[in-house]
Amino acid sequence: MVVEKFSQSVINSGLFRLYIASGFFATVIFFVINADWFTPMEMVIGIIGVTIVLKGITNMMLSLIILLFNLDNKKAELDFKYHSEKIDSLMNELNVQEVNKT
Repeated sequence: MVVEKFSQSVINSGLFRLYIASGFFATVIFFVINADWFTPMEMVIGIIGVTIVLKGITNMMLSLIILLFNLDNKKAELDFKYHSEKIDSLMNELNVQEVNKT
């Protein structure tokens, strides 16, 4: 659940979309500048190919981020929160028992 939330926030941040869009426009600019070296079909195929490759690289980067995401800190935080709530409830019960005794 934590990894899903994290990966969803990374995807929604737009960082990968910006990466793909900048690569796409850089490729378009490259082919426009070097238009006399390439045919229009080569340009289209090159632009599509580079965009697909960039999309594959972003998917691999996201997979690597998820793979290297450390859950130990989050687990420790959740354990601390659970134990602190448990201690608080036990203290409240103890206070209620003390009040009932007097």
